[in-house]
Amino acid sequence: MDLNLLPLLLAVAEERNFRAAADRLGVTRSAVSQGIRRLEDTVGVQLVMRTTRAVRLTEAGERLVESLRAPMGAVHDALEVNSDAPSGRLRLAVTSIAEEFLSGPLLARFAEAYPKIIVDVTVTDEELDIVEHGYDAGVRLGEVIEQDMIAVPVSGPQREVAAASPGYVAKHGAPEHPGDLLHHRCIGWRPGPNTAPWRWEFERDGQPFDVMVDPQLTTNDLRLMLRVALAGGGITFAPRDCMREHFDSGALVPLLTDYLPPFAGFYLYFPQRKHMAPKLRALVDHVRRWRLAD
Repeated sequence: MDLNLLPLLLAVAEERNFRAAADRLGVTRSAVSQGIRRLEDTVGVQLVMRTTRAVRLTEAGERLVESLRAPMGAVHDALEVNSDAPSGRLRLAVTSIAEEFLSGPLLARFAEAYPKIIVDVTVTDEELDIVEHGYDAGVRLGEVIEQDMIAVPVSGPQREVAAASPGYVAKHGAPEHPGDLLHHRCIGWRPGPNTAPWRWEFERDGQPFDVMVDPQLTTNDLRLMLRVALAGGGITFAPRDCMREHFDSGALVPLLTDYLPPFAGFYLYFPQRKHMAPKLRALVDHVRRWRLAD
């Protein structure tokens, strides 16, 4: 078997597109297509299903890719250990509400300090397995990270806040109790198109409870939620960090603050490895220094 064909299969598996895989590897699309065909001829089974619109792995292809990820990752890590400086592509899956991580300065300073590392960030709220999907690490709220992961804090404790524009409050009044939200126009969030809107969680006298509001507008885009709230479209609910600048400017007004307790913040997380890749070690150390300087 030509072992040079294996990275082609891994690239196709992660990109789900021949052209994107070719761009990633610095080869032509036809080279990727022909390489996959040669690999299939070698193993004697179809590995990739091709249509005019999409590329996906067959069951045999999925099994082969899964068995390749760990050893190929070890090879990449070994090569990086022997380099003068951390390098390579660092793939991260980051939740859209991790404002501290996504705000810009943290990643800008990291890119400046490590010019040989290519940072590939996918902003997603899908609860995916970062190992299965080929990510080096992820950033999520601590409460939803699997117990077998190593987690490094990116932010301090967080607090979700209900908020609306002063114009909306002047016209419709401010809710005095979370139950009053059922009589207000709300702007809700959902992680995906086939999921219900997120319940808004509160606490009183140490007792947690939630309110299933009936949003007039629902989206998986935090920025759209804020824009509509800023335009007087209703009450929205998001981490305070995401709305801090609008509170400071007076463009948004925090609501129901007595019912909103703090909770664990965001963490950079990654699987336990005997030898951490230098590119990931560089990010972990950078995040730790960033937190100390904050």
